[in-house]
Amino acid sequence: MQSRSILITGGTGTFGKAFVDHCIQEKLYDRVVIFSRDEYKQHNLKSKLNFKYSESFVEKTFRFFIGDVRDRERLQKALRGVDDVIHAAALKHVSFCEYNPDEALKTNVIGTHNVCDAAIEEGVKKVIFLSTDKAVEPINFLGISKAVGEKFIKIFAKKYREKHFSTVRFGNVIGSSGSL
Repeated sequence: MQSRSILITGGTGTFGKAFVDHCIQEKLYDRVVIFSRDEYKQHNLKSKLNFKYSESFVEKTFRFFIGDVRDRERLQKALRGVDDVIHAAALKHVSFCEYNPDEALKTNVIGTHNVCDAAIEEGVKKVIFLSTDKAVEPINFLGISKAVGEKFIKIFAKKYREKHFSTVRFGNVIGSSGSL
């Protein structure tokens, strides 16, 4: 069996943590790269994994990269040797995106473009972008920024047909950060 690897942007968020557990249970990947900007959340996730599994398993399977999707160079370094990407990093709170639209633009739009560019440059085979139901006929900046991110995914899918770029939309997830 060929070795497989994945990088999860926003890997310490609600989706990322659940997906990590799924990867382990289903033995989907031999190497899992957690990419997020929150050192504390990375420490907590690593500690939880060490406790639940074993430190040697975690050391062999996981890589923890502190970084921001706004930093394309850091993304490129983290993506070396990675097969697949799940891009879950985003600003997701409607009110914060409304009050800080420039920050939502940098993370949700430019960050998505950076993930796509870095994935192409590093030979990643598959990129899955996590979007939101708010991107459908958007009425707020969160929805608008995620809709533009979806457009980038479509553009990259057309331009690089040998790669797989796709979008998955979520609604509010009970118990997630910012859920209703």
